[in-house]
This record gives sequence, C-alpha cells and structure tokens, in this order.
Amino acid sequence: MTENLEYYKVFYYAAKTGSLTGAAAELSISQPAVSQSLRQLEGLLKAKLFVRAPRGVRLTPEGQVLYEHVKAGYEQILLGEKRLYSMLQLEEGELRIGASDMTLKFYLLPLLQKYHERFPKIKVTVTNAPTPETISLLQQGKIDFGVVSTPVPEGQAFCVMPVREIEDVFVAGREFIRYKNRMLDFQELESLPVISLEGNTSTKSYVDDFLKKNHVVVSPEFELATSDMIVQFALRNLGVGSVVRDFAKEYLEDGRLFELRFNKMIPKRQICVVKEIRAFISRAAEAFLEMVPV
Repeated sequence: MTENLEYYKVFYYAAKTGSLTGAAAELSISQPAVSQSLRQLEGLLKAKLFVRAPRGVRLTPEGQVLYEHVKAGYEQILLGEKRLYSMLQLEEGELRIGASDMTLKFYLLPLLQKYHERFPKIKVTVTNAPTPETISLLQQGKIDFGVVSTPVPEGQAFCVMPVREIEDVFVAGREFIRYKNRMLDFQELESLPVISLEGNTSTKSYVDDFLKKNHVVVSPEFELATSDMIVQFALRNLGVGSVVRDFAKEYLEDGRLFELRFNKMIPKRQICVVKEIRAFISRAAEAFLEMVPV
C-alpha cells in the first residue's frame, strides 16, 4: 500500500484530531477531499475505519488497530524530517576530520575552536594520523576531509587546497654550537647524529627524498614518534633534529636551539585541506570548509 501513503496521511490527521474539519485544517485541503481520501482508503482495505460521533468521528476497532501502527510510522517520519532540518540548520550533526600532529597543532586547532563556538551542538571527531593514513581514511569514506602536509599522493581524484606554508629544518643545541653560523653542505649530515621521525609520514619521506636527490644518505641516531619529542631530544643535545620549523620556533627564538644553515634550501611545503572530488560531504563539513581562509 505504499502507493497510497497520502491516504494514510489523511487517515492519521483525521484520527488524531477526531474531526474531518480538523484534518482538513492540518493538511490545508478541503473537508470533501478528506472524506474522499478516507473512502478510498476504506475501499482499498475493505474495512470501516471511522464512524460518526456527536462531535466529529471516532475510530472503529479495526481503525484503532491501524491507527496505532500508522501513528508510530508517521510520527517517525515527522521526527526524521525534524532531525534532518536540524542538521541542515547545524543544530546537530557530525564533522569527521583526519589530521596529523603537525596540521592539528599549527593549523586546525584554532579553526576547530572557532567552529565549536559557532556550532556547539555539532559532534567533532578528529582522527589523528600521518598523511598517508589520512589519505587512506579519506578513500574509505571514514572522514569528510583531511588536513595534511604535502606531498599528497599523485593520480588521486582529490581536491587539494593549500592553506599554510611550512618549512623543514635541522635544529641543534649548545653541544653542536660549532656548527652555528656556518654554511654547511648536506653531506655533513652523514657524520652527525640525526634525530628524525619514525615510520611512514609525509615529513620523513619528503626530507629523505630531498637528501637522496642530493646524494646524501642519513642513518638516524634516533627515530621518534612525534616531532615534539624530536625537539626535546635536541634540547638535551642528543643529536640534530629534523623537524618542521614551527615545532622548534619557541626554542629557536629564545636561543636554546639554533637552526643549521646549508648551501641549498629544502623547498618549502604546504599544509592542505584535501577531500575527494566526487564524495558527498555533510552540511556540518560544508560549514567548516566555508570557514577555511583561502
């Protein structure tokens, strides 16, 4: 009977109000149209659903049984419409983001604070992962978009929006002061205790690829899980740390660390917002992307 849902809608309001006139008012149609719809439904079901009452109509026993089920279904539809409207108005919903430690700390966090202040009822889920894992989550549809650092894998159907420039540097503490203010060749890194990220991250891959193109192969003394930890190791003079400058900025400014200078620059990279071109994203995600400065 799904082709007769309009009849059930009329039936619902007639039973709810106990009046054909009341149903007509709720539906903004005429009373004769209500009567005709109910007759059509009774004919299809071959059952009497209403009887006349002193002040309108009342349900027959068969009509009462039908109403209990129609009421539950129709009110669920109304609830669904209400929740859908709430989502469109950003009064509820979910935002799913993938981000690395770096992009979260140095770009995403202030935006999330602003977003939460504006839309406090939106649930925000941030999956913390390096760029390759974030791209994988994006392809699986587990996040709405990712905030990653370049390079982004080529040949993918992604919309890539650069939002902030970053720079990879090598930093060291006082035990390596002899290298301060010297112009170095990257080859000299081969004889230094280097501290780098472990695993498969865009930062490690980018720096390693740059060094290899310059015929430099570094065997790190320490490989650590986070850039923050690399900075702490460098502060304790355990080696020369390979990090994005933002992680060491505070210590570079107060002199506890210094940046090694080389006769060639490591090309700067970008933090990017990445989403699949053909993927549908929620209204909550759209609202966040509208806040991203371009």
